[in-house]
Order: sequence, then structure tokens, then C-alpha cells
Amino acid sequence: MTRRALILMASGGSAAMLAGAFLFQALGFAPCMMCLWQRWPHAAAVVLGGVALVAVSGQRTLACLGAFAALTTAGLGLYHTGVERAWWDGPGTCSGISTINLEDPLSTDIEPIVMCSDVTWSLFGLSMASYNALFSLLLAMIWIGAATRRA
Repeated sequence: MTRRALILMASGGSAAMLAGAFLFQALGFAPCMMCLWQRWPHAAAVVLGGVALVAVSGQRTLACLGAFAALTTAGLGLYHTGVERAWWDGPGTCSGISTINLEDPLSTDIEPIVMCSDVTWSLFGLSMASYNALFSLLLAMIWIGAATRRA
């Protein structure tokens, strides 16, 4: 398989992961703060892939950056999985404290915050964060394959 095909596959995988996240959100599965964090590296990987596909040179460097983005979201997914399984504490932004409206503290019009420790969907005992970690590790391997492939 060519470097170009691997880049297309890896960046397309991140695009599919983002599309899946937005689909789940549209179906009523609101994301927590850590879920949103996991989306940014996928978006970066999509952009890097797009640039790499039109670049005349620098594809290897862009593929390395794509691998870094995939490993970053995989790490965030693993961290999030640990929070969900109560292996460690999550960030304070998922505690619900940020729901207080400082301009009108007595307001009852408060947006619900999704707790990072709550699993809103799972399949075969794995949450969305766990699947993100697994698929992102696979995407990182594809990016690394693209980076090490000869033109």
C-alpha cells in the first residue's frame, strides 16, 4: 500500500470517528468535557491528512504529526476510560461545579453537565472512550506505516 493510501485511510478513519461522535450526539448522547477533548486530535489528523494528500513534499513529517494526533486522542481515551472505571479521579471540569451561573446564581436555567465518570453508552463492556482509544491506536499504527513507507 502506498504512503498516500495509508494517509487517506488514517485521516479518513479520524473523519469517521468524528462523524460517529457527532451522530451519537445527534441521537441524544451528550458528550462530557473529556469526550470533547478527544475530538480535537481527530480534527487535527483530518487536516494533516488533507494537507499531506496535496503536499508535494513533507508527507513523512505530516504523517508523523498525524500519528502524534492519533496517539494523543488514544491517550485521552485511555485516561477517560480510567475515570469511567474509577481507577483515578477525573478533572474538576466534569464535577458539575461549572454549572453555576455566576451572573444569576439563583437561576434554575442551568444546562446539565455530563459527568466524565458516567458511561452513557457501551458495547461488550467498552465505553465510547474505550473504543476511541482502541481505534485511535489502530489509526496511529496506520499513520506510522505511512511515515515509514517509502514514497
